[in-house]
Amino acid sequence: MLLADRVLFIDAEAMVLDKPAGLPVDRPRDGSLSLENHLDALRFGFERLPMAVHRLDRDTSGCLLLARNPRIHKKFQLAFERGEVTKTYLAVLDGIPKEADGRIDLPLNKVSTAKDGWRMIVEKRGKASVTNWEVVGFADGRALVSFTPETGRTHQLRVHAASGIGVPILGDPVYGAGGTPMLLHAYSLSVRRENHPAVAATAPLPQSFIDMGFCYG
Repeated sequence: MLLADRVLFIDAEAMVLDKPAGLPVDRPRDGSLSLENHLDALRFGFERLPMAVHRLDRDTSGCLLLARNPRIHKKFQLAFERGEVTKTYLAVLDGIPKEADGRIDLPLNKVSTAKDGWRMIVEKRGKASVTNWEVVGFADGRALVSFTPETGRTHQLRVHAASGIGVPILGDPVYGAGGTPMLLHAYSLSVRRENHPAVAATAPLPQSFIDMGFCYG
């Protein structure tokens, strides 16, 4: 896998990578390959290794922002914390929602049990989590949905699809039926900068979505 061929945006400060589904950002406990194993090939002449600014689930594909030095990494992380990063995700839902669009405002909290491991649940005392969504396509009894999150909680879109819309993301092994690859894609990302043009990128729809009969853009 040549991640250098999947770079969507690059300059002296930032890089946006079209992360393939199946590649974890953080090194797994079993020591299998992760983004870390590919960072040296993503230097592009810089002495420092690029650093991921945020996280995408292992099975989520699409736009991943990397910073090319620690100072810029801190700036981008602050932009995420302040809600200054615009992100759009696409997902195939395992069914058709009753509504065509909406806004989900459901706080999320992390729980863990010896039997099931950890997951996120809707809970009043959880962290505020808000997602805007819209159906943008249909195929074979399933819907393609565009998500625009206002917050960035762990598993936010996956839980909001299952508990907010009432239809889980196809292939979600935790909040849905699993059984197939999970079809969740970070379609676009944009971050404004003071002295430079915005970091902006769009990741083309993966073949897995196309094989299900969907197109977008």
